[in-house]
Amino acid sequence: QVQLVESGGGLVQAGGSLRLSCAASGRTSSTDTMGWFRQAPGKERECVAAITWSLGNRYNADSVKGRFTISRDNAKNTVYLQMNSLKPEDTAIYYCAAGRRLSAVSNDYDYWGQGTQVTVSS
Repeated sequence: QVQLVESGGGLVQAGGSLRLSCAASGRTSSTDTMGWFRQAPGKERECVAAITWSLGNRYNADSVKGRFTISRDNAKNTVYLQMNSLKPEDTAIYYCAAGRRLSAVSNDYDYWGQGTQVTVSS
């Protein structure tokens, strides 16, 4: 089992920044990819970014390219999502997930955090 704990969400004005963190514990060696997903009310869950522990290969959704950056700290088993130039449409619950391969598909991820709310006011 892998446990994931997100932190860093909150309320921010449009144009502002937030950094989300996801700390992984347990059998982290069973996974190689960490992803950040988001889900807004009435919308499907969307992968915004993902990164591999081993090589640092990345995926970024077109909707956040140039604004969001995913990074990792292997020594701390922690993944970050730096979110800049936030827009009201970025408002959602953000989830951290762990999987075996780099993918934007939620079914490819085996473990999920509890989620953290990000609200961007206009």
